[in-house]
Amino acid sequence: MISRAEALSLVENHLSKKNLVKHVLAVEIIMRALAVKFGEDEEVWGMAGLLHDLDYERTEKTPGKHGYLSLELLRDRDVSEEILHAILAHAGQVERVSLMDKAIYCTDPVTGLIVASALMHPTKSLAGMDRVFVEKRYREKRFAAGANREIIATCSELGLELHEFLGISLDAMTSISGVLGL
Repeated sequence: MISRAEALSLVENHLSKKNLVKHVLAVEIIMRALAVKFGEDEEVWGMAGLLHDLDYERTEKTPGKHGYLSLELLRDRDVSEEILHAILAHAGQVERVSLMDKAIYCTDPVTGLIVASALMHPTKSLAGMDRVFVEKRYREKRFAAGANREIIATCSELGLELHEFLGISLDAMTSISGVLGL
């Protein structure tokens, strides 16, 4: 399997926006936490999270291509079909079949909700915030409107209640708050 160092190098070479790099790191750490929760391979799930938006800057205006260009960039690398499928599934390009597909789909938008919540929290940090605060922001439809609530709610496909998913996600992101600058 592709090493994390090689994957991170690809991210740094293909994503120029700092916030997008932070986003893929946040998705990676949540995917790792979910893998642990479900007894799955933490490295595989983390790699899917790290690589899921590799083509985002090049496909932002052509969402129908999102994910497919990433697959082209990864074809000659040691990346499993399972990870490649999850990359397409997160972008809604293929059906979500595996637990990892379902996890990455709901994880992608939850990072934006959590970051926006931290930025409006009095402490302006992840460490000072709790799950209840994020849940309240989730219910405010105009808050972080780009964080699609319907997609976040698909955490139920994992057998997780929203509060549990938000808690796992917040705890995971808090563990790398320094890297995220929050």
